[in-house]
Amino acid sequence: MRVHEELTAVGAELSYAALTAFCRRHGIGQAPVVPAGRYEFEPGEEMQHDTSPHPLELAGKKRRVQTASAVLCYSRMLFFQCYPTFQRFDCKVFLTEALRYFSGAAKRVMIDNTHVVVLRGTGRDMTPVPEMAAFGERFGFEFAAHEIGDANRSARVERPFRFIENNFLAGRAFSGWEDLNRQARQWCDKVNGTYKKHIRAVPRELFAVERLRLKPLPAWIPEVYRLHERLVDVEGYVALHTNRYSVPVDWIGRRVEVRETKDKVEIQLDARRLVAHRRIAEAEHQRVMLAEHRPRRGERAPRPDPHPEEKLIVTAAPELAEYVAALKQRSRKVVTLALRQLLRLVREYPRQPLLGAVREASRYGLYDLDRVERMILRRVTREYFLLDGEPREDD
Repeated sequence: MRVHEELTAVGAELSYAALTAFCRRHGIGQAPVVPAGRYEFEPGEEMQHDTSPHPLELAGKKRRVQTASAVLCYSRMLFFQCYPTFQRFDCKVFLTEALRYFSGAAKRVMIDNTHVVVLRGTGRDMTPVPEMAAFGERFGFEFAAHEIGDANRSARVERPFRFIENNFLAGRAFSGWEDLNRQARQWCDKVNGTYKKHIRAVPRELFAVERLRLKPLPAWIPEVYRLHERLVDVEGYVALHTNRYSVPVDWIGRRVEVRETKDKVEIQLDARRLVAHRRIAEAEHQRVMLAEHRPRRGERAPRPDPHPEEKLIVTAAPELAEYVAALKQRSRKVVTLALRQLLRLVREYPRQPLLGAVREASRYGLYDLDRVERMILRRVTREYFLLDGEPREDD
C-alpha cells in the first residue's frame, strides 16, 4: 500500500489490485513456492509428544491449563491430559500414563526443543537431561528433537491441538482436575474409534497392527515421584507448593522427608511413622488436616509419664515415691517445676535430714517445697553444725 501511494503521487495511474497482481506475476516480495513434503512412519517407529496452553472452565473458574498430548505416528492413536503446570515431574507422569494407555512404547519419542527434556543443543545435536534419558531407557525408547523452525516434523501431534480445543474443550465445564482428565481419557477412547477421513481408516484398527511392533512395558513400572525435605512448623503442618499438610503434633520441629506422587503426598519421619495425604494438583494455599492429627477441643496432648525428673528422684530416694505421687496432684506449682525443685533438694542436702523433713511434711499434708527446704535446713543446722559439748537431738 505504501508503494502504491508513492506511485500515484508521481503520476502513475493504476489500481492497488493491479499493482499486487504485477508483483505476484514477477515474484516481487514473495517467497519462492516450495513443494510440500510428507513423512511416512512404520508401525512402532515413532511417537510424538508436545504441550499447548488452552483456556477452559474448571470448578466454575475460567483459567488456562497446559494440555499434554501424545500421538502414535502410524496409527494416529491420540492420548492427552491437562495439568496446571508442565515440569519434568509432570512430563514423566504424563508419558507413563500415555505408555500405559498404548500398552507399549515406540522406538523414538519426538519432541520440540523444550527445556523439560533438553539439556543442551537442538535438533540432531540435542542432548537430553540425564534424568529423562534414564526414564526413556526404562521403557526402551529415546528422545529426539526436530530442528528449530521445522514444525512440520511434529505435525502428527501439532494438528490435534486445534481439534482438542474446538471439539473437546468447547462448551464443557469440569468440576476438578480428576474430572477433567477422566473425561479426556473417555473422549480419546471415542475419537480413536472414529473413522478419520484424512487417513481413510479408524485409528484403533491401525493400532491393532502397530501394537504388535511396540516395545512391551516392563513387568513393574515404578511410580513417578519427587522427594523434598521439610521442617514441620509450629502449627504441625508441612508446606509443599504453598499447600500445607498436617502431621502428628509430636513431629513439630522435626525434619521429615516428603514424597510427592501423582495422587498422594507421603510424609515420613522414620521407617515406621508415615502419613499419607491426597495431593492437591496446584498451588492453592490450602490446609489439609487429618482428624487424628489434632486432639479434640479442650484436650491437651498427654505428657510422657513418669516425668524424667520423677524417675531420677525415685531412683535416688525410693522412700519419696509416695510423696512425689501426692506432690503431682496437690502442688500449686507447675508439676515439672515442682519436680525439678524436689530433685534439687535430693541432690543438694544430706539424706537423713531430707527424709525426716519429707516424712513430717507428708504427715501434715505440706507440699510447699519452699517450706520443706526450710525444714531441711533447720534439721541440718541441729545435726551437722553442733558446738563442742552440745548434745545431739538423738541423745
